[in-house]
Amino acid sequence: MGDTYIDSLDPEKFLQCPYDKNHQIRACRFPYHLIKCRKNHPDVANKLATCPFNARHQVPRAEISHHISSCDDKSCIEQDVVNQTRNFGQETLAESTWQCPPCDEDWDKDLWEQTSTPFVWGTANFCGNNSPASNIVMEHKSNLASGMRVPKSLP
Repeated sequence: MGDTYIDSLDPEKFLQCPYDKNHQIRACRFPYHLIKCRKNHPDVANKLATCPFNARHQVPRAEISHHISSCDDKSCIEQDVVNQTRNFGQETLAESTWQCPPCDEDWDKDLWEQTSTPFVWGTANFCGNNSPASNIVMEHKSNLASGMRVPKSLP
């Protein structure tokens, strides 16, 4: 995993398309090109297999086993698995020490202590709860240009 691995990360580097040898594609566009070109060359696509460690590696089906055993990206994946396994125990330890902060809120109690009536579209409650004016639908003054109207209901 030397200089060739670092070179493959260069987004401006040109890579050869496995479906059409005349296609030289920038590395940053290569995954998109593979999808498009695979559809345009189904006969070639059927002869190739995709590497499980790097989808950009399209290898002849007869060589896939050898490629899997020697793929440079295999070591990167294996190292990620090792790192995740090491961190797994530490993460669970951190989660188990967390405690819920104290809470003074009681939403059920607050609901029962409310003295105002619930909001209802089209009504206004400017007076007390027992006032006859509390349930009157208020007419709204429209500032719309003539010929336009306010919708009668919400979407």
